[in-house]
Amino acid sequence: MNQIPLVDLKAAHAEVAEEIRAGFDRVLAGTAFIGGEEVREFEREYAEFGGVEHVVGVANGTDALELALRASGVGAGDQVIVPANTFIATAGAVARAGARPVLVDCDPETLLIDPAAAAAAVGAGTRAVVPVHLYGQSADVAALAAALPERVRIVEDAAQSQGASRNGRTPGSGGIAATSFYPGKNLGAYGDAGAVLTDDPEAAALMRAIANHGGVQKYRHDVPGFNSRLDGLQAVVLRAKLRRLAAGNAARRAAAARYDELLAPLAGAGRLVLPSTAEGNEHVWHLYVVRVPGADRDAVVGKLNASGIGAGVHYPDPVHLTPAYAHLGYHRGDFPHAERAAGEILSLPLFPQISHDQQQQVVDALVNALN
Repeated sequence: MNQIPLVDLKAAHAEVAEEIRAGFDRVLAGTAFIGGEEVREFEREYAEFGGVEHVVGVANGTDALELALRASGVGAGDQVIVPANTFIATAGAVARAGARPVLVDCDPETLLIDPAAAAAAVGAGTRAVVPVHLYGQSADVAALAAALPERVRIVEDAAQSQGASRNGRTPGSGGIAATSFYPGKNLGAYGDAGAVLTDDPEAAALMRAIANHGGVQKYRHDVPGFNSRLDGLQAVVLRAKLRRLAAGNAARRAAAARYDELLAPLAGAGRLVLPSTAEGNEHVWHLYVVRVPGADRDAVVGKLNASGIGAGVHYPDPVHLTPAYAHLGYHRGDFPHAERAAGEILSLPLFPQISHDQQQQVVDALVNALN
């Protein structure tokens, strides 16, 4: 049986190898290793792609979210509402900004943050809410905005939604959003990288200063800052891949539709729950996440892996059940939708280059694993 990875980075590199090699030669010849023309051009191009006025390239997605929070006024002693069903970095960025994560449950179908739960969790110390655009589709920012007091900012975690939109709105447009270019993302670098997207020029200027030791001029430090800068070599990679991102997202949508069709018999028999797309969402399928109710999920993943299928779990523990955030005082049972999902979800291989035959092989292996 052929090996099928969860994400095929080799196939992705093959499409851009020559273009990246030429770009690396440009950067090496000009020695623009930090910032430079490649970074400026990528920021401009990604702003145009994302439908925002400003993009600030930074070192990684966690820094991007921390910067977005700081630019939104989040600081020591504040509370920030985040979903329990997310990667740990969402809560980590809140903690690094000096604030306390306040967790809420997810929608039981889409597994995105529940706007009603978020609104109910707002207290006197709440400064912001972080909706996570999970698996490639957008959380309901409009519903959040309608339900929250004006003093509570919305800071979007768009690490998994490059190219996604909801009712025509893209992450960061009219607000602020952070994204990650970790290699496995829809738009992935060859190492860590990230960016913040916003229409607010003052927020963009502040984040650019904070990420450059507190100032944009050498040895001038206007605000307390740290070091988080996008380098020229990563910008070369991101520019090359950005030119192919729309086509890659379309290929992901086609592959997701094929999975829906191939897995329909299992879903119809109640052995599998297929992903749910919220109305108005243009999904970009960063991950294709199914649920296996009534089965030993870990055993199923183990059988798939033993069969050469690179299945994974995103994520095995809600934030409140991790040792890192036990101090928040939550307990098992506090967020039942997130907890149930954590025991049932598994991610199947999905990448733009996946073939029909590979998807059939994945489905056959899943049927055998469930049996």
